[in-house]
Amino acid sequence: MPKHIEIFQIDAFTSEPFKGNPAAVVLENSLSENEMINIASEMNLSETAFLSISELTDFNLRWFTPKTEVKLCGHATIASLHYLYEKNLIQENSTITFSTKSGNIKAGRCNSYYWMQLPTINFSRVENSLTELYSALGLSLEQINNDAYIGSNGYLFICVDNLTTLFNLRPDFNRISEILLSQNDFSNIVIYTVQTIESESIAHIRFFAPNEGIFEDPVTGSAAGPLLPLLIKQNLIKNFSNDRIYIIEQGDVLNRPGRIGVSFNSRENILKIFGKAVTTLKGSLII
Repeated sequence: MPKHIEIFQIDAFTSEPFKGNPAAVVLENSLSENEMINIASEMNLSETAFLSISELTDFNLRWFTPKTEVKLCGHATIASLHYLYEKNLIQENSTITFSTKSGNIKAGRCNSYYWMQLPTINFSRVENSLTELYSALGLSLEQINNDAYIGSNGYLFICVDNLTTLFNLRPDFNRISEILLSQNDFSNIVIYTVQTIESESIAHIRFFAPNEGIFEDPVTGSAAGPLLPLLIKQNLIKNFSNDRIYIIEQGDVLNRPGRIGVSFNSRENILKIFGKAVTTLKGSLII
């Protein structure tokens, strides 16, 4: 007997359809891991989120690219919160807890924005040469604007001089994939600049994860969140204020502009991301 699985497609980090980052969301308790992989492959979005009822927290949450399961995904979590809100499973100004492979994650909705708390990230300065990777990204050494850092989440953060450099990147993904596989220090790449499109923003980013089946992700909460404490570390934030929501831009080069709110409480070491979301598709999968 075929199973009918309700599925939503939701654009995260935007309030307008066809912008931000699309994610599929499924709430279903009886799916096997193989079925989750097949559904994510069928949807062919950067991530599909799978919610199920949890005995220990409010919900279990898992994320799959078309190729593999990932331990954390910001935009698909924002999309999941929007799904739960539309289904009246969470309320305005509420907080819930997700059980994930990155541990328990607090999240909720406040003042029409969805938010989630991210695991804290430690950074280490890159000591080895990145010349080959820069070449594969289409970067020259003159365009690099600061030391590169590796986060404990496995993301490599590279600062470039301006938006023109960032938008004109021409990544050779075959070479990048080989370089990523040849070492164990980092698995994904965040390129950023503090030059922005909008004056109220603090940075603009691009994100590459070819070995996870994502050549370029339109809007990436798990990259934008840790960038704020890194910018503080690099003295690139003027008059930093605890718990203020800073805006990071992404997706414009892909015609999927999204805006990610990020706050950091340095006293309590609490990092959060914020965003809006909009449903663009509702339907059923028959498996």
